[in-house]
Amino acid sequence: MAIPVIYNLRSVRARWVSAIVAVLGIAGTVGVFVAMLSLAHGFRATLVASGSEDNAILMRAGATAEMMSGITLESIKIVQDDPGVARDASGPLITSEVVVVAPFPLRATGTNANVQVRGVSANVLTIRHNVKITQGRMFQPGLSELVVGSNANKTYSGLTLGNTVDFGSGHWRVVGVFDAGGSAFDSEVWTDARVLDDVYKRPTNIYQSATVHLTSAAALQQLKDSVSADPRLNLDVFREVDYYAKQSTAMTRLITVLGGLVAFVMAIGAVFGALNTMYSSVAERGREIATMRALGFGGPAVVFSFLIEALLIAFVGGLLGCLAVLRLNGLTTSTINWQTFSNLAFAFRITPGLLLSGLVFALVMGLIGGLLPAISAARRPIAVALREL
Repeated sequence: MAIPVIYNLRSVRARWVSAIVAVLGIAGTVGVFVAMLSLAHGFRATLVASGSEDNAILMRAGATAEMMSGITLESIKIVQDDPGVARDASGPLITSEVVVVAPFPLRATGTNANVQVRGVSANVLTIRHNVKITQGRMFQPGLSELVVGSNANKTYSGLTLGNTVDFGSGHWRVVGVFDAGGSAFDSEVWTDARVLDDVYKRPTNIYQSATVHLTSAAALQQLKDSVSADPRLNLDVFREVDYYAKQSTAMTRLITVLGGLVAFVMAIGAVFGALNTMYSSVAERGREIATMRALGFGGPAVVFSFLIEALLIAFVGGLLGCLAVLRLNGLTTSTINWQTFSNLAFAFRITPGLLLSGLVFALVMGLIGGLLPAISAARRPIAVALREL
C-alpha cells in the first residue's frame, strides 16, 4: 500500500523554509551545469556551421589547421581539374586562401584582440553559399579592400562600413559587411588573397588551404582518391564540415570538463542541502512515520514516499535553474580559438536536450540526497516512536 502523494505536498509546504534552501541549491547547480554545456554546444555549433557538406578543404598532408599548412599554386591548378570539382561558366569552383592574424581593439574594453584575416579568391561567395553581403559590396580583386563578418563588425572598433584601418603595413578600406549564418566566418575579415600576400611579403604562389565546391556531397571520395593517387600532390582532403567540427573538439572538451568540475563541486553542496532537509524532516516526523507504519504502511512505502518528496524538491529546483539560465540563450561571448589563435565570437545555445539533461541532473541530486534519509525513516522502530506520542 502506497502513501498518498498529497501527504508529501503538505509536508513540503509545512517545512517550506528548509525546502526553499534545498531548491535554491539545486537550482544554482543546474543553472551552472546547463550554462556550461550550452557554452560548449554554442562553440561547437558555430564552428560546424562554417562547413558545408558540399565543400572539401585541401591542406598540406599532416597539417591539422590552416595556420600550419602550405599549398603551392601548382598543386591547386592540378586539383581544379580533378573529378568531383564543380565548375560554372567562370571555371572550377575553388578558392585559394591564406590566413593571418591581426590585432583590432575591442569596442567593449579598448584592448586588442586577434582577428583572423582571410585572403580568398574572388569567387568565394559562389563556393560558400551561407555567406551573404548584407551591407556595402564585395571587395574588388587587386585592391586593398575588406569585407568584415557581422560579429567582427559589431565587436571591434574600426571595422565599420566605409572606415579605413591599418594592419600588416597596409592601408585598408572596409567596403562591405557579410553575414555567415552565425558561423566562425562571422568573426573574420576577408580580402583578396593576392593583396594580403603582397602586404605581408609572402610568396604569391603559396596558399595555406584551398576550398573546393564539389559536384555533390557524394563526390568527396572521388576527389580524395584522385588526389591520393597523384604522386605530384602531397595533400589531405577533408569534408569542410568535418574539418571545422574537429577544430572545435579541444575547446569543447575543455569547457565541458571545467563546467563538469564546477557543477560537481556545487552538486556536492546541493546534495548535502537535500540531505539536511530530508533528515530534518525525518526527525520532525518520527511520530507520523510510526503512525503510518502502525496503520499498515510498510518500510518500502515509507522509503518511496520520502524519495517522492526529495525528487519533488529536486524537480522544482531543476526547473527553476533551467528557467533562470534560459535568458542566456543567444547571448554572444567570445574566446580564443586555439587552432587559429584568433578571437571567435559565439552564442550560448540552450537546446531542449540540454534542459532535459539539467532536469535529469537535478533528479539525480534529489535521489542521492533523499535515499539515506528515506531508509533511515523506514528503519525507525515503531514501538519507540509510538511511546513518544
